[in-house]
Amino acid sequence: MPLGFAGFRLYFLVLAGKFFLHSNTEELPADHLLQPTQQESSLLKPTVLITILARNAQHSLPYFLGCIDRLDYPKDRIAICLRPQCGQQHSHASGVASKEFNTCTTQWSGGPQSNQALMKMNRVPNTGPDSRFIHVMKLKQAALRAARRLWTDYILFVDSDNLLTNRQVLSDMIAENLTIVAPMLESKGLYSNFWGGMTPEVRRLKQSLSAKYLLHNCRKMVVLGLLHRGYYRRTPVYIPIRKWKRHGCFAVPMVHSTYLLDLRRRASKALAFHPLHPDYPHNVDDIMVFAFSAQQAGVQMYVCNKDHYGYLPVPLNQDQTLEEEEESFTHTLTEALISYIVEPSQYVHTLPKEPAKLGFDEIFLINLKRRADRRKRMLSTLSVIGSPHHTDRSRGWQLQAMGIDMLPGYKDPYSGRVLTRGEIGCFLSHYNIWKQVAQQELQQVLVLEDDVRFEPRFCRRLMTIMENVQSVGLEWDLIYVGRKRLQVKEPEYWVKGVSNLVHPHYSYWTLGYVLSLNGAKKLLQAKPLNKMLPVDEFLPIMFNKHPNDEYMQYFEQRDLSAFSVEPLLLFPTHYTGQPGYFSDTETSTIWDDEAVGTDWDRDGAKRQQVQETENVGFKPVAPNSAYGGIPELSASGRDEL
Repeated sequence: MPLGFAGFRLYFLVLAGKFFLHSNTEELPADHLLQPTQQESSLLKPTVLITILARNAQHSLPYFLGCIDRLDYPKDRIAICLRPQCGQQHSHASGVASKEFNTCTTQWSGGPQSNQALMKMNRVPNTGPDSRFIHVMKLKQAALRAARRLWTDYILFVDSDNLLTNRQVLSDMIAENLTIVAPMLESKGLYSNFWGGMTPEVRRLKQSLSAKYLLHNCRKMVVLGLLHRGYYRRTPVYIPIRKWKRHGCFAVPMVHSTYLLDLRRRASKALAFHPLHPDYPHNVDDIMVFAFSAQQAGVQMYVCNKDHYGYLPVPLNQDQTLEEEEESFTHTLTEALISYIVEPSQYVHTLPKEPAKLGFDEIFLINLKRRADRRKRMLSTLSVIGSPHHTDRSRGWQLQAMGIDMLPGYKDPYSGRVLTRGEIGCFLSHYNIWKQVAQQELQQVLVLEDDVRFEPRFCRRLMTIMENVQSVGLEWDLIYVGRKRLQVKEPEYWVKGVSNLVHPHYSYWTLGYVLSLNGAKKLLQAKPLNKMLPVDEFLPIMFNKHPNDEYMQYFEQRDLSAFSVEPLLLFPTHYTGQPGYFSDTETSTIWDDEAVGTDWDRDGAKRQQVQETENVGFKPVAPNSAYGGIPELSASGRDEL
């Protein structure tokens, strides 16, 4: 075809196109050229399969599911895979599985019709010391296969004794956009759900011995002590992360107990719990196996501490009893209750515990009516003990009419101020309990204030001490359960024949104490209302251990038989300067003039708070705490650690 003819055809087509477009534009109105825009709908949240490993979990599972129920995440995007680790819990677990968890579905391996198969699979074989770990690995691998089969976006592995108290924890972990990320969980001490490094011993073994040799001689090396100290160790970065001195998401070699896995990632396809990787060189342990699998797949594990996310119990020995497991979880629960509301799921039937009083005639709780938050927390905490008798602090508006007068010459040893109305109200609360004990002839009672935290195994330890006291026939009037020892340089001697009991010196605080009928009568016979001073100053006077002789001369009978539990079983929920600290006794007005406040050291407390936060590593109160809105801090030497 001649070039000139081809050019003519192209020119003709361009002119025709321009004419066609021009003619159509003239015929249609301008508002018909564009379709009206429709706003796009929001994206659905990613789907998550929550895999719960439950072993002897009847005491913890309802509370764990209560935390899941309170997650701020759409329940129709969550499926639950409940994996009991032993057969005797199957009936309870299946009962939970059959409940409708809001609009959340419950996914079992193969569906509800596979209960018999699941029960058979959940029996732990007794073929060797590694059988339990292999059994857990198989359960986790089955959950991982189920998540992939369901095409879920994420799978959250979590132990049933872990309490996810932060309602945003799932959304926060997803927002980190990482393949494996764990929310850092708290416990008593430094224990958490991550480790910081690898022991040099195993690193040298890996470099010097073949993986095949290590795999086939693992048990022998454990006997020789080569692997006895484990695979992971804490590094210098562990404590700063654990104490929130450093905030963020940190690369770590291992996370466990609770962690989120992003199944959308290509590398996640290579992750597995079972069977063992051909090159796996360490002890058979599900958390170590998965960490090794992640390492081989090129997947980095992370732990995130940008907020307070939840709690987990400190691990016990492998031969722990069910009672010990329950006690350990109970302590974890009481720690969580200090800042959060933790209740059993409303979709799980739980049997109420039979009220118990630990062998006491009554358990008294001292609380201000306006501090309903403290009362609710303490009553929830004391549910493991029984139903406490509740008494409110007296406000004492007409103190002179009640015959109340301050001890002549009394001044606070730290601030130099006189007695506060808060301190008088506190004293009257204790005084009214002493009166009730005497009037009702109660032989022994436990008195608790509303700002205490309980040590692990509180109930059993206290009951054991009281049984020992009774068995040796010790004559006692008062036994401190929680206090602040002041004369730390002077030794306190053990009580002969009774374990964990000492003769106390001058002490502050009345966090908790055991009182006998005879002790209550002695305290009342001293007639302290017309020569009042703080109750924690009055008690040392009554057992003749107060350092101020001028105060003691106003009380002739100072023969109170006082003792103290050692180590202590109660401590304050907060200390001076810590986030959330507030003293109802110190932040008040002076006893005879309501116009004069006593929170004179407020600025000093703020400076102290900054210093203690830096030294101890306390993180400010979590924004999702159920007990937020604490009043501004005040300070006093009486409440300092």
